[in-house]
Amino acid sequence: MPQPARSPDSLPVVTPARVIAGVCLILPFLAMLWVGSYSRIEPTLIGMPFFYWYQMVWVLVSTGLTMLAYTLIRRDRRARRGGEQ
Repeated sequence: MPQPARSPDSLPVVTPARVIAGVCLILPFLAMLWVGSYSRIEPTLIGMPFFYWYQMVWVLVSTGLTMLAYTLIRRDRRARRGGEQ
């Protein structure tokens, strides 16, 4: 039995996927804002102070979180388009 078409106005604006994507995007920002958590020299990694390698790790983590957020939003949009037809 085909589902009745829903108008775009009846779809919820805030979905779990959008909330998770928002959290993924805000996490690196908050981590870098909390300077007191990484404003130190020890422990060093290959002679590099913690301050520097911690930030470099967040570059990689941020990339992964941004990719996850993009995937979630893309799936959410695809599901919305499927529900409108």
